[in-house]
Amino acid sequence: MGLMDRMGTVVKSKVSKVLDKFEDPRETLDYSYQKQLEMVRKVKRGVAEVTTSKKRLELQRTKLRLNIEKHAKQAKAALAADREDLARTALTLKAGEETELEELNQQIANLQHEQEKLMATEKRLSAKVEAFRSKKETIKAQYSAAEAQVKITESVSGISEEMADVGLAVQRAEEKTEGMRARASALDELIELGSLEDSLEGGDAIERELAAIKEKTSVEDELLALREEVKKE
Repeated sequence: MGLMDRMGTVVKSKVSKVLDKFEDPRETLDYSYQKQLEMVRKVKRGVAEVTTSKKRLELQRTKLRLNIEKHAKQAKAALAADREDLARTALTLKAGEETELEELNQQIANLQHEQEKLMATEKRLSAKVEAFRSKKETIKAQYSAAEAQVKITESVSGISEEMADVGLAVQRAEEKTEGMRARASALDELIELGSLEDSLEGGDAIERELAAIKEKTSVEDELLALREEVKKE
């Protein structure tokens, strides 16, 4: 497959996806139903046209029959009046009309056959269209129900995701709370052990050592003074 063929395939695939996204099967079914109804209407118009043509020929046939009967009477009357020429003319007209009558009968028979075919076609087509209409409505109802179910499922999925986020937030809050409790407990323990006080006292190490020396010196000085007092007594 060449580059252009692959590009054509990709484009067709993309277009198909876009069309599928925006296509509503219910609208497609309604459109198909309307097209079928139009076909039925065309067949009915055909039946009406054939029927009209047949009626027109039947009227013409009736007129021909009257003319044939009239010319037969005229020929008989002409012979009675010893007018063979007029009788011959009347019979000639009568013969032509009889030929035309045979042709009309054939045309009427053909139209009758065509009319019956069209009426049978209309009947079958109407039955199929009605069956399609019933199936169409069923499919549309099923599609609408499925569409509603999808929307509900999507809504529930969205709620589930939100609840999952809420659950995660609650879990983090609980973990932080436990951490704070553990820290508070540790601080209480340090306070009881005195470590926290030492830590809080802080200060420079040298300062603490000098203070200790000063305290020791003060004790020694006081002890020496007490000894002197004891000697004097």
